[in-house]
Amino acid sequence: MTKVRDILMTALGMMPAVAVANSPMPTTSDNTVQKNRPNIIFIMCDDMGYGDLGCYGQQLIETPNLDHMASQGMRFTQAYAGSPVSAPSRASFMTGQHAGHTHVRGNREYWRSSLRANMYGNNSDYSLIGQEPYLMNHKIIPEVMKEAGYNTGMFGKWAGGYYNSEYPDTYLLDANGNSDTSKSAQSSSASLPNKRGIDCYYGYICQFQAHTYYPNFLNRYDPEKYGDKHIVVDTLKQNIQHKDVASGSKDYENREQYASDLIHQYAMEWIDRQTEDKPFIGIFTYTLPHAELWQPNDSLVAKYTERFKGQDSPYGGNFGSWYYRNYARHAQFAAMVNRLDMQIGEIFDKLKEKGFDENTLVIFTSDNGPHEEGGADPAWFNRDGLLKGTKRSTHEGGIRVPFIAKGPGVPAGSVNDHQLAFYDVMPTLLDYAGLDGKEYSREASTEERRYDGISFNETLTGNDAKQEKHEFLYWEFHETNMMALRMCDWKLVVKNGTPHLYDLSRDLHEDEDVAAQYPDIVARMVDIVHREHTESSMFQVTLPAKR
Repeated sequence: MTKVRDILMTALGMMPAVAVANSPMPTTSDNTVQKNRPNIIFIMCDDMGYGDLGCYGQQLIETPNLDHMASQGMRFTQAYAGSPVSAPSRASFMTGQHAGHTHVRGNREYWRSSLRANMYGNNSDYSLIGQEPYLMNHKIIPEVMKEAGYNTGMFGKWAGGYYNSEYPDTYLLDANGNSDTSKSAQSSSASLPNKRGIDCYYGYICQFQAHTYYPNFLNRYDPEKYGDKHIVVDTLKQNIQHKDVASGSKDYENREQYASDLIHQYAMEWIDRQTEDKPFIGIFTYTLPHAELWQPNDSLVAKYTERFKGQDSPYGGNFGSWYYRNYARHAQFAAMVNRLDMQIGEIFDKLKEKGFDENTLVIFTSDNGPHEEGGADPAWFNRDGLLKGTKRSTHEGGIRVPFIAKGPGVPAGSVNDHQLAFYDVMPTLLDYAGLDGKEYSREASTEERRYDGISFNETLTGNDAKQEKHEFLYWEFHETNMMALRMCDWKLVVKNGTPHLYDLSRDLHEDEDVAAQYPDIVARMVDIVHREHTESSMFQVTLPAKR
């Protein structure tokens, strides 16, 4: 980590550097240009800690494919999620905005407000499912890439709107994201994959539903293959023959349609449909290794059950949260990470089979730090990589995540300490694809197309000397009433309105609060917090007092 503490103390009033201009590109009507643009696969797994992969120091879990990806690409050591939980972290990635600006800042779910349920076999499930929607008047990544001529696919968790299977084509929000009281409260939101630039989708609209790996149904939008005109319910017919997880019944174990495999297989089939004539971007928001810790009882589970014999313990279940019981929680978690790694290997195999491997950028990361739910035990695996905090915390363990990139121009076997956050991904992808992203920049003329990110394309392609750096990175999270600001090696953590200051260059675990020793630095960082935070009636946090 670069030592800049003394420099910062004398330069607290410095403004951010001027943004690196994006390279202009011919219009998308130029077929030659279209063919030569890189394909993009962005893989965001769920609740993986910084230390869960072999290439990040994990000793107990096998991750050969991701380790190989790191050896052939760039591994980032200071990459950050947009938030310490799923929905707002995904919102930061999708919108290019940090948690003080983006609309979705928490896991606000709508399935609980459903007035009726649908029946799947003898099981009831909600007809209204999903989260607080992304605002319609702010462009998100798939919309931008589709406008640029890319085929767009997304597979896994959506977490950016809600869907009602009874009223699929009506919306509770207007085009500006404002409540439309003339519409039924049972309506779907306008922010769904089919309305937000996604050509093909398969997965969970509702991230709470993603707590179970053997659901009653998944959601699909695939006009090319099925002629879909809106999001549809894909009932999992074998699963619904047996009781659901909420029942707590052992009959749940007879379900065989494993959502992670189904979603992955759909993503593979989508890649198989792509051609050289048009570039594509696949956003793979896989749910592994999120709880519940339950999966096919195969050789992977057997391997870790044997490996951890005498060191494991069962978990009794939390059926209200849709976390089924398990009989060896350490083995289950390790097998889930290993299973995800195998899926990553299959993605690379498919790209090679199709001849896309030389022209595809693949990025792998996690939506936030490790969880402690469903029987997970991050401390046992040293999952946080010696970082403080887990999911829901703005300490390093809750937001610092693995981040690996492999593709044309990315130096093989490189390790980089560039400080980036999820809201940097959108400008980076535009830069990497050679697209003019000025319309969607911090300098954009309209608020709707303004983002907070800085392209890290120079770093990604081995030009660190030309890379613009952030003045600061910013987070807030209402559930734990926490905020955070990183400025060079300084880390400000605000808990219940009280600021705490840490020097990450010598205190990576954030144990020594030095706020009293550096009041000027605290004052400067608190000023930035006040400047960057915009009020939200849904997701409220306590700001620190100005000094």
